[in-house]
Amino acid sequence: MRALDWSQQTVLVTGGAGFLGRVVCRKLRERGAKQVLVPRSEEHDLTHEEAVARLYDETEPDVVMHLAAEVGGIGANREQPGRYFFANLSMGLHLIEQARERKLRKFLQVGTICAYPKFATVPFKESELWEGYPEETNAPYGIAKKALLVMLQAYREQYGFPGIYLLPVNLYGPGDNFDLHSSHVIPALIRKFVHARDQGLAKVEVWGSGSASREFLYVEDCAEGLMLAAESYTGIEPVNLGTGHEITIKALAEKIRDLTEYGGDISWDSSKPDGQPRRCLDTSRASELFGFQAKTALDDGLLETIRWWETSQFDPN
Repeated sequence: MRALDWSQQTVLVTGGAGFLGRVVCRKLRERGAKQVLVPRSEEHDLTHEEAVARLYDETEPDVVMHLAAEVGGIGANREQPGRYFFANLSMGLHLIEQARERKLRKFLQVGTICAYPKFATVPFKESELWEGYPEETNAPYGIAKKALLVMLQAYREQYGFPGIYLLPVNLYGPGDNFDLHSSHVIPALIRKFVHARDQGLAKVEVWGSGSASREFLYVEDCAEGLMLAAESYTGIEPVNLGTGHEITIKALAEKIRDLTEYGGDISWDSSKPDGQPRRCLDTSRASELFGFQAKTALDDGLLETIRWWETSQFDPN
């Protein structure tokens, strides 16, 4: 039984027009939410306190689901580390503080797997979040997000603030960002292989050695995990959201090559960084605390994502 009756809540979803946010907003409406509000960046720059205060005054939310973030792949993180640190920390800082002042019913903060130590023991357990420094290429982003966990825990202790913190692993699915400059690995690989297939290219170049491993969570599954947590989780400890299964980038690239029916070769550019050596989560806490388990197999999710890109791409080059 849900502890939160969505039909009685005004829900503000930052990032609600984005990849994950659109799915979350749909699930909110399917569960009976009548007031689902999505701020747009051109109207409300959430990195500024006055903009956040005005947004809360205009919308009067009961629940905030903070999904908005400035994110990118390894290349984008290396080029704009300062921006990623400032934007992600300041958005959360102002949203949490203004929510505290208004005594909101619940605040859900989405963190990042980039917050874990570079050489964290696999699978990553929430209790080991502070056992080392994050992987250098995305440390500013990861630390900014992790600071918001500290803020929520401090606010719970001092003010009784009802904030929860979720750590989704790498997401993928239809509607993902396919910009080669800022996308993550799955959409980047799908775009490269589809393009190479359609253009008859002999090979596709992929960053790194292929030895690093990652875990991937289908966007529908992640949205469901957030909903379950928002409905029934009230604890202060961070909670991983994932599948508990990892795959090397080499195996992933080969899988996407096969699923896109590209017949050429893969060329690995080992001069480019691999990023964190391994990523795989211990997902037992989410299962125990609010019954979350991912349902979508990687092959099925990849096929859905490939089909979406093939039917919606606007620039085949």
